[in-house]
Amino acid sequence: MTKPMYDPNKEWEEILKQDLQEPVKPNPEAVGGKPGVNPKRSEMNFDIKPEELESYLNRYVVGQEDAVEIIATKVCTHFNRMNLEKTIPEEERPVGNIKSNMLLIGPTGVGKTYIIKLIAKRIGVPFVKADATKFSETGYVGGDVEDLVRELVHESDGDITRAEYGIIYLDEIDKIASSGNVYGPDVSRTGVQRNLLKLMEESEVDLKTPHDLASQVEAAMEAQRTGRVTRKKINTKNILFIVSGAFNGLEDIIKKRMNLQAIGFDKSTTPRENKQNLFREVRTEDLIQFGFESEFVGRLPVTVILNEMTEDGLFRILKNKYSTVVLGKKLDFKAYGIDVEFTDDALQEFARRAYREKTGARGLLSVFEKSLIKFEKTLPSTEIKKLVVDGELVNEPSAALRKMLMNDSIKSFQKDFLLKSGIYLEFEKDAVEKIQEKAQKNNSSIKQVCEDLFHDYPYGIRLMGMDNFRIPADAVENPSEYIDNYIRTNYKKK
Repeated sequence: MTKPMYDPNKEWEEILKQDLQEPVKPNPEAVGGKPGVNPKRSEMNFDIKPEELESYLNRYVVGQEDAVEIIATKVCTHFNRMNLEKTIPEEERPVGNIKSNMLLIGPTGVGKTYIIKLIAKRIGVPFVKADATKFSETGYVGGDVEDLVRELVHESDGDITRAEYGIIYLDEIDKIASSGNVYGPDVSRTGVQRNLLKLMEESEVDLKTPHDLASQVEAAMEAQRTGRVTRKKINTKNILFIVSGAFNGLEDIIKKRMNLQAIGFDKSTTPRENKQNLFREVRTEDLIQFGFESEFVGRLPVTVILNEMTEDGLFRILKNKYSTVVLGKKLDFKAYGIDVEFTDDALQEFARRAYREKTGARGLLSVFEKSLIKFEKTLPSTEIKKLVVDGELVNEPSAALRKMLMNDSIKSFQKDFLLKSGIYLEFEKDAVEKIQEKAQKNNSSIKQVCEDLFHDYPYGIRLMGMDNFRIPADAVENPSEYIDNYIRTNYKKK
């Protein structure tokens, strides 16, 4: 019997067939979903009230009370309205689809992305975040924008219905505003706006892209088996779109419309406060002049202005018991068995430095790392199990670390000396400083210097019948002479 010839194409087809026919695993944590339920039949059961969501957000977000109030209210209304519309017969529903898509305006580091992530987590819907610059700088248009919708399915573990209740968040949306030119990058920016228009209202997006080889093979196999091809589609009707940006330059457009002088409309405010106040006066015509299509702005009926972070606001973030910056840094050290405690003066200094960086809450991470990186590297190799981060440590980290390491080395030597000889050595402050000087001069460790200086001390101390002994600065200068004189002087008294 002849052996059949190896057909690589046949093997490839079988592999694809297995992958494509593998059942999608339902997500037990899907909104309204249950284990074992067909993911296509998952339900959206949303019953959170605006005040409940607002309270949850204010646990974590500091200094954005007005913005949180608007965002929480409109998000809850969006999802509760979807629940209501499911109970209304198709023919009785209003014509057109009005969604609470939002435009968030605020500088970097004020918590725009953080707020939306918290909402998605609390509600339990899939969340996708992307930068609008990805679509303009590389010339992405059309189907590539639709990849945002397909990504929701991925985040839903293949549950298409759950993906249709998701949230898509686009940051740096101001970067796709047209500057008014008709050539060059403005063409792609305007094109991205127009392609987003369809998604932001209601459209059908194919789950598989036409250029996907696996999709083509699957379609061919299905057509061969059933005589027809069915496409899996995602409807964007109920997907909430939230876009954000810093919108530098928008304040000048608003100022011009309001016929304000260049120095601002309120001389008593700082330039930053003045800019923020101007943003609160924004109108649709300003956004259109900034470079957005009127239809695009029309799909964003809710505008939210977020406050720029102040030094006090950054301090309040750090003092918040839910602060991810503080809790994260504590976990970093806890991974080595070290407990960390932050004093208020340290947190105030961190906030002051972060404010100078002008990057909002993002600056907090940077100043924490700069101040604590050497402690994070060095302390795990010591026996230190608690780190108190105070103002002195933040301002003089090198000196504080040297002092900690010196004390740790002295304690380590004391422990070993006690175990070997049964004698506890106590060091005066001046003696410790002398030991440190010797260690630096000889380029040696504190513990090694102590061992070199006091290795003969157990014999003399035992001769005196003592179980503890105090080391002054003189003993460090000349250890042998000091112990000999001490024995001669005190032995006679015995």
